[in-house]
Order: sequence, then structure tokens, then C-alpha cells
Amino acid sequence: MENNSENPNKPANQNTSSDDVAPVSYNEEIKKKKPITMLVVFIAVIFAAAAIFYFVRSSSQAEELEQQKAELDQTYYQLDSISTQLNDKILTISQLGGQVDTLIAIRDQLEAEKAQLRKTQNSQSRQIRNLKDRVGGYQELLLQQDEEIARLKVLNEELLSENTDLKTERNSLNQTITSLNDEKSQLQEKVATASQLKTEGMEVVAINKRGKEYKNEFRSRNIDKLRVQFYITENKVAPIEGKDILLKIIGTDNNVLFDVATGSGTFIFEGREMFYTAKQEILYDRTKKQVLFTYDKGSEYVKGLYKVEIYTDAYLMGRGSFTVK
Repeated sequence: MENNSENPNKPANQNTSSDDVAPVSYNEEIKKKKPITMLVVFIAVIFAAAAIFYFVRSSSQAEELEQQKAELDQTYYQLDSISTQLNDKILTISQLGGQVDTLIAIRDQLEAEKAQLRKTQNSQSRQIRNLKDRVGGYQELLLQQDEEIARLKVLNEELLSENTDLKTERNSLNQTITSLNDEKSQLQEKVATASQLKTEGMEVVAINKRGKEYKNEFRSRNIDKLRVQFYITENKVAPIEGKDILLKIIGTDNNVLFDVATGSGTFIFEGREMFYTAKQEILYDRTKKQVLFTYDKGSEYVKGLYKVEIYTDAYLMGRGSFTVK
């Protein structure tokens, strides 16, 4: 007889075997965990997608920033090169005589843009594009200045050629003027020389107290007065004018007979001050004219040879002499 007394309250037909209960519990457990697992997977997928998006975006931004920096550097160096070239052209145009005020203003603006570009570390694409467009404008400006420089060089070459011709003509004219001035000076010198007065027939006469005359050679005791007489020759080119005729008597000691009381004085001859013995004024009318000087020394004459010289207008007209025995 089977033993069913172990659990009298349990129905006789209920299956208590563990093999029959286990499958039912596992399936229920699976059903309970499935929504959680799906949620975890969903969240993981979202995080993964976000990480990928962030990585791709960061890489794109870094690449874009690097590209912008490269464009920024390239634009700056282009502006710097244009500034250098513009300075050279300003100098050249200025040396050729062109106007450079506008170019200087453009250069200053360019330098300000360079400084602003260096201050802007994170430049926007629009700013870079604007500056690149300005670079193109500056490069066009440089080309225009090349044309201006070429035009100015041609103009300067024409002016140089004209100046050379003018200098040649001026030098030729100066040489002609110099030659004419030389000829004029020579002619004036010849006229001045030709117009100078000359003396001839000079005689020195000693007059004693009784009025007796001795010519050119006499004793001291016979000299009460001296008369120097000569002729001024005819000269058709000399001006008609009053002339101061100066008499200079040079003693045996080479000193001039000089006495202010009798009308002696000084004059300039060849840059030196010289003494004269006596002076008189005449009117010369281009004809032969006799001149007489009477000189009273008032003392005895030393024996020896005396020289006589006649001057007017600071030049020597003639010479003579007399001897005291």
C-alpha cells in the first residue's frame, strides 16, 4: 500500500515534482527582465551616438579652426608682402616726381588691417573672406602703380633728354656769351689803352733869379724855379673831358719832391698810394695840347740825376729827366 500519509492535506492528484515547476518560473523571470535590458541597450545606443556625434563635431570644428588659421596666416603674409611692395613703389614714384599722398593713406590703412588681423585670433570666415577680397584689391593697386611707375619713367626720360638738350644749348650759349664777354673785355681794354693820353717833347728848364733859362742840364745855383713843359699828343678815341695832370719829380735819393704848401698830394697807382709833386687840371679836346708846370722848390737841389713822370687817371703818360751839376 502506497504511503500517502506524509501530507494528508495535499490533494492526491497534485504533482509535486520539481521538473514540472522550474520551466514556468524561468520564463516569467525572463519576461520580467526584458524591458530593463532593452532600456539599458537604448540608453547605451544613445550615449554611443552622442559620443560619436561629439567626436565628429569636435574633429570638424578643429579642422575648420585649423583651416581658418591657415587662411588667416596666408592673408596676413599677403598683406605684409603687399605693404612692403607698396612702400617700394611709394619711394620710386616719389623719386620720379609723382603724387604719393593717396598711396600713403592706403598703406596706413593696410597696416591698420594687419594689426587688427593679428589681434583677432579666432577670426570668422566672413572677416577672412573680406580681407582676402581686399588683398585682391591691393594687388590690383600694385599693378596700377607699376603702370604709373612705367609712365613716370618714360616722362622722366623725356624730361632728362630735354634737359640734356637744354644743358647742351645753355652750355653752348654760355660759351658764346663768355666768348663775347672776352671779346668785349678785350675790346674795352684796347679802347681804354687806345684812349690813354701820351706825352712828347718833354723839356725841363731851370730859370735863375734873372730869368735866364737852362734846359735839361744845369747847376744848382742857376735854379730858382723849374719849368716842366711837354705836349699831350692828339688822340681821336679819347673822351673830351677835364683831366687832372700830375707831375712827379723824383730826387737822387728816389724820394718824391713833396710840399703840401706848393700843391703836392697823393694818388693811387696800381693799388698803391703814391706822392705827386704838383697837379693841374686841363680840358682835353682830342687835339695836341701843350702843358706847362712851374715848380719853386725853395731850397738847393742836390747834384745828380732827377726823374720826371707825368700821370693822369692813375696811368703813366710819359717820362723825362734832368741833371743837376
